[in-house]
Amino acid sequence: MDKKNTVIGVLLLLAAGVSFYFSAKYAPPPPVRPPAAAPATSGSTTARNEAPPPGPATTPSDATLRAGPKDEHPANFTTLANEFIAVKFTDHGGAIDSIALKKHLAVLGQPGLYTLNQPQAAPALSFADFPGADRDARYELVSSNAAEIVYRAIVAGRLEITRRYTLLGGTAGDPYQIRHESTFRNLGTQPLILPRGSVNIGTAAPINEQDFGTYLNVGYHDGKDTSFLRRSELEGGGFLSNFGVGSKTDLPFIEKPVAVTWASVKNQFFAAFLTLDQPGTAIRLERVKTSPRAPVEDRRAYGVTGYALFDLKPLAAGATVTWGATYYAGPKEYHRLANTDFFKHNEDLVMEFGFFGFFAKMLLTMMTWVHGWMGSVSPGWAWGWAIVLTTLILKIVFVPFTLAASRSAKRMQKLMPLVTALREKHKDEPAKAQEAMMKLYKEHKVNPLGGCIPILITIPFFIGFFSMLQSAAELRFAPFLWAHDLSAPDTVAYLLGLPLNIMPVLMGATTIIQMRLTPTPTTDNAQATMMKLMPWIFMFICYNFACALALYSFVNGVFTIGQQIIINRLPEPVLATLPAADGLKNVTPAKKKK
Repeated sequence: MDKKNTVIGVLLLLAAGVSFYFSAKYAPPPPVRPPAAAPATSGSTTARNEAPPPGPATTPSDATLRAGPKDEHPANFTTLANEFIAVKFTDHGGAIDSIALKKHLAVLGQPGLYTLNQPQAAPALSFADFPGADRDARYELVSSNAAEIVYRAIVAGRLEITRRYTLLGGTAGDPYQIRHESTFRNLGTQPLILPRGSVNIGTAAPINEQDFGTYLNVGYHDGKDTSFLRRSELEGGGFLSNFGVGSKTDLPFIEKPVAVTWASVKNQFFAAFLTLDQPGTAIRLERVKTSPRAPVEDRRAYGVTGYALFDLKPLAAGATVTWGATYYAGPKEYHRLANTDFFKHNEDLVMEFGFFGFFAKMLLTMMTWVHGWMGSVSPGWAWGWAIVLTTLILKIVFVPFTLAASRSAKRMQKLMPLVTALREKHKDEPAKAQEAMMKLYKEHKVNPLGGCIPILITIPFFIGFFSMLQSAAELRFAPFLWAHDLSAPDTVAYLLGLPLNIMPVLMGATTIIQMRLTPTPTTDNAQATMMKLMPWIFMFICYNFACALALYSFVNGVFTIGQQIIINRLPEPVLATLPAADGLKNVTPAKKKK
């Protein structure tokens, strides 16, 4: 039965690994439809962001606004820049057309800059469903200088909207931040009802051709918690939809009525988020086809866009109201977003480190510190060395725990003949066998779980390291040794169409050697077989992960091998023969194998 269970377990693990490895690349995506026109953000599921059909002329007594004809002329652009960003503004909507990041290339080895909100569903910070003032409305350029630009529009002769953008930096804010204020002024003699506000946060697209959109989402912070709406939530179909779980058809949008302190749209390494002066009232996610020529069913052809909704109170005659927010558009760098001088509402949670976020933040902080020190020693490979040194620091800190666990494992191994004899003697009485084994462990001061301590301690750091690599823009395009990008697999060649990744193979080799050197406190053949197979399964699962994770595991493994060699040369624990306990005679603890 043990052998049968072992075979079944191994087959299930291999099947899971194969599915995990090939699903993203080869599995057919769920059915999708071309993106539909966006419904109105005011709650309607049929209205579109268009001017209403012709109707009676607006009169001074009207309490609401009506849009004029759509401006069909090409947009005029103005660019403001600092050392980090070049922001391209458009007079269509008086908003942000795109943001080029001066410190980040779009493609490794090519001169083009990575540009946010390009392609786009709408200009970032443009209004939606605001007659005469949305993305299709022409705004007048009032003024511009090196750091500030101002637009203005008059809606139906009754409402003046002034939109002001200021690039921050220095003591005023982070250089990736833009301060925005929209001032609404009632030009009429009657109170004016304003539409519900809806501002576009930006559009996020897959990071490259190998990105299937796993990290694309729209997030929000409600003042206490952070949540994320993923692109996959818009994709209908799938097996579970036949049982009422999820939608059978694609959804054009998802809108949630929640308090919104800040709202974000992001991909794997870059984010745009809007921190509102006053909390918004809802968040909205839409899917956008960012590659028009790509097949409809290709996941890589779709990005996401988001909207933050807010309420505007009616304006008395001659009154004004200002809606303000701070907009960040740049890399997901934890050390930057954790700066509470410029980000006061937990904006660093946009990193989405998950349950082991504490460990991820600690590791990234440590790595950033080591990188700053290594930058003057080896500038080109600084991030690679930062990973190596951070791993070694962790291993040195954990040495006392590892030594204690190794001693426990050795003592446990020597007791295995006694444990086996007790199990055989009480094979029909499991409770009595367990009681006898606990007595045996206590007699010889052995903790049966002692060998698990290093693994339990290491797992949170490993998962924290993995989650950190999913979001840390610092590692994108960072080279080390033969790897050109630590955030991607270190593929050096292709054999029969399959990638040859060196670092995961080295990681697997160290794990196998480590397993051979480590005492195995079990005589169960099934468990022993599973332990031997685990390094191979683990290497297979991690084969296409980021090179940085494999580098961490490889360095960890090399250190552990050296440590285990030293431990194995330490004096063996001396255990006395259990004196005829529980009816056992002539059974002695195991001796060290030569």
